[in-house]
Amino acid sequence: MISNDLLHRFIFDDCDIRGEVVTLGSSYQEILSHNDYPKVVQALLGEFVAAVALLSSTLKFDGVVTLQARGAGALSLVMAECSHHNEVRAIVRPAANGEIDADAATLSDLLGEGVLTITLDPAQGERYQGVVPLDADNVAGCLEHYFRQSEQLKTRFWLAADDSTASGLLLQALPQQLSASTEANAEQWRTTVALADTVSGEELLRIDHNQLLYRLFNEQPLRLFSPSEVRFACSCSRERSAEALKSLGQDDVEQLLIEKGEIEIDCQFCNQFYRYKAADIRALFGPGTLH
Repeated sequence: MISNDLLHRFIFDDCDIRGEVVTLGSSYQEILSHNDYPKVVQALLGEFVAAVALLSSTLKFDGVVTLQARGAGALSLVMAECSHHNEVRAIVRPAANGEIDADAATLSDLLGEGVLTITLDPAQGERYQGVVPLDADNVAGCLEHYFRQSEQLKTRFWLAADDSTASGLLLQALPQQLSASTEANAEQWRTTVALADTVSGEELLRIDHNQLLYRLFNEQPLRLFSPSEVRFACSCSRERSAEALKSLGQDDVEQLLIEKGEIEIDCQFCNQFYRYKAADIRALFGPGTLH
């Protein structure tokens, strides 16, 4: 696949609309390789990863955007993250006693009632979080609700995923510049969305970006920018694990060590394990530890 792990931005020259298209192959397969998810869960997770990659292009700072859904259904959590470097990771957490329906067709079939949260977390500055209910049949519908409510921008998403590839298409209206008429702008938006609505999931997953955009918008002048590469990366580290232990406090960590002999912290995003023995805990809290 020519567009494997690439995100393309594009803009229409004759109207105030921008867009993005992303296809994830190797990066998405890396995410799936760390946990054994049923196909219906893989597809949902793939849509989250494609969506968060599209959202990441809005970042104008050094930071991370997180797309997270929490619900009361068979899945309690679906979460995907993307940094401004286009590094993605994602995870699903089944409910303790949840039974996953292999034929689940909607978001609520898997998550039940819940909320979708978008978090912008800059390396410097204040964190921003927006929340909308899981009141649509799919991830795209919930995201469109978020943009209507929180950003007040006309934004549409088309997402698709299977057990090997995840893809997405985004269209977003820009502040009025090229068109002098509000009515003309609205008509251009309706026309462009109608063309994008003809895309199938199979086309999103299998067709090269250049061919896909030509198929959809060949009668509209479109500028396609150089692509950005997307890759899997996990931000976990032994140092971060140690900081997590320190936040628990010395007494609690000592008790864990006495009970288990060693402390093991695992990252569910990448399955990396970090082990801490008595000598490591003394190095962490000081020589007076365990005396």
